[in-house]
Amino acid sequence: MSKSINIFGFHSVESLLRTNPESVIKVFILNNRKDKRVNELVNTLTNQNIAFSSVDKNDLDRIAKGEIHQGVISEVILPPLLNEESLFKSISDNSLKPLILVLDSIQDPRNLGACLRSANAAGVDYVVINKDGSAPINAVVHKTSAGAINSLKIFHVTNLSRTIKEMQKRGIWVIGLDGNSKSTIYDVDLTDATAVVMGSEGKGIRKLIKKTCDQIVTIPMSGNIESLNVSVATGIALFESKRQRESS
Repeated sequence: MSKSINIFGFHSVESLLRTNPESVIKVFILNNRKDKRVNELVNTLTNQNIAFSSVDKNDLDRIAKGEIHQGVISEVILPPLLNEESLFKSISDNSLKPLILVLDSIQDPRNLGACLRSANAAGVDYVVINKDGSAPINAVVHKTSAGAINSLKIFHVTNLSRTIKEMQKRGIWVIGLDGNSKSTIYDVDLTDATAVVMGSEGKGIRKLIKKTCDQIVTIPMSGNIESLNVSVATGIALFESKRQRESS
């Protein structure tokens, strides 16, 4: 059975109605708010045949549980998180050279959401997340991803090292991002079947996962900072792949 969450605020709800309206179960709107934005929202919901109801502020506050809601809350179905078997079946069924994002123990839900947003924008085919040690897919992740989680194929795996080895058996080149490497992301051919591995905040890729990767690369930087936020680094790596693929 699919899990549902609540998302809050006009921007989040309006964005979801544009990109993935079929995931919306119902929308709750503050009953004493009567303005152009509410009217436009009601018209959109009516045209898309999505259920909505007007409720008082106390009810909205109760549903929001402390979140800022701006007078609108939507109940949304989360996409099912698929398993390792489903990942390799999908890879086998497609003749494309996939771009895969592998997230190793990303614990901050905002970083996870931002990584997923970049993955969607860069045209990633599959996202692989380890079950243990990673942030759960929740309302914060949904909001930060700008709803991208509903458009991505996301797979939860129990043994990330084993999954990477299975990718390699299928001809997928696995690249890990780490600050301690002489090779850069710009030195690598990302036009073939590729998996990009990103590590957790602070610690980076775990030692076992790093050893499993085919190649470790870094993002060259100027200035005196030691590292980039994982979501920023993810965006740079994925869009370099997008650039190369579109240029080849």
